Amino acid sequence: MTLAPLLPTIDAILVLDGEGSRLAGKYYGDFLKAPETAAKSSEDLRSDFEKQLQIKFGGVVARMDAAEVVTVMGKTAVFCGGANQGGAGGGDVRIVHVGASNESELVLAHLCEGMYEALSQLMGGNTDRTMVLDNLELVFLLIDEHCDGGIILETDPTKLSSAVLLRDDDGAMEDAAQPGMAQTQGMPSGVSGEMGLAQALLKARDQFFSGAL
Repeated sequence: MTLAPLLPTIDAILVLDGEGSRLAGKYYGDFLKAPETAAKSSEDLRSDFEKQLQIKFGGVVARMDAAEVVTVMGKTAVFCGGANQGGAGGGDVRIVHVGASNESELVLAHLCEGMYEALSQLMGGNTDRTMVLDNLELVFLLIDEHCDGGIILETDPTKLSSAVLLRDDDGAMEDAAQPGMAQTQGMPSGVSGEMGLAQALLKARDQFFSGAL
């Protein structure tokens, strides 16, 4: 008898804008991986899947603490986000977790809610398309801290955000040692244009931790 894995596994994590276009994301395993002889490429198959997701979403807004569930092409997909709510923060970006049809909806919802909250923390509560595009490096780091090869590594939003900022800070320190490195976009307010990259990211990390206390 084959035992079920102790750790939840997922087929894809997607970050979509309000129109359903993929801003970031990863597909795992063989999910929507086209064989070499297929008429459509893997990217075409994934684009079709994402269009079907957008149709199923139907303009539904899912709160950070209440993920919604849809079924697309035999897969279970849960999502958070979808639109600004009364100008009180948030944004049109959706976080989507895709799993097998027999995967627990409650588990997938827990994973999605944790990652969405971490994204919101990293983006200063503003999860709209422009903010996410300006900080794509942080978004991809978040995905990697959250999941590796379809296996979930961490779900706690604060731990995820902290790990992303620490990794980004380590990378910035290495980049700062190289002359002529360009400034990065999406730095928090109060960061001078003359401030070095490493200093700027240290300031971002300090602002995050002071706000979490």
